[in-house]
Parts: sequence; C-alpha cells; structure tokens
Amino acid sequence: MRLLLDESLARGLKRLLSAHEVATVPEQAWAGKSNGELLRLAEEEFDAFLTADQNVEYQQNLGAYRLAVIVLAAHSTRLEDLTPLVPEVLRALDMTPPGEVVRVSL
Repeated sequence: MRLLLDESLARGLKRLLSAHEVATVPEQAWAGKSNGELLRLAEEEFDAFLTADQNVEYQQNLGAYRLAVIVLAAHSTRLEDLTPLVPEVLRALDMTPPGEVVRVSL
C-alpha cells in the first residue's frame, strides 16, 4: 500500500510503517499545498493519507477522493507521541476503503 504522510507528522513515522511504501509531503515537493490540492495530488499516487489535522474531514469532502484518510490524534506530532498509535494505524489501513476517514487515538 502506498502511504502519504502529511508534513505535520514526524518524518520518523515513515520507518515505523516500513511494511508499506511511504512518502512524505515534502519528499513529493508538495509542502505548503492547501488540503484540497494536496488530496487531489495524493489520490493519483497513493492509497492512504495520514495526517494530524483534526479538522480535515470538516474542511474537505473526503468521500470525493480515491484514498483513505487516517487522522492521528496524539498529544503532539512528535514521534514519541505517535509511536503508540502505529498498531492501530496499521489495522485502520487494512480496513479503511477509499473515501473513508478513520481517527486513530489512544
């Protein structure tokens, strides 16, 4: 599965998801793009978008995009706060179809 990590997430999360093909927004040269533009670009190349943006599902019609969106809710976006969410993120990736949003938190 191809995953895109939002620029707000710790880049170290990438290695914790190494069973998948993972890229970050900056690696794609998409940093600074609006959520709508970012999602349009992402749906062409990725299966899922991981973000810490708690409002993304209220700001965008995510059902219109051909990718799953996983929203990570942790104390911060630092790697040590995101790491405990990884097992649930992996389960969510297996179960979330395109156009759906899942929130992952402790």
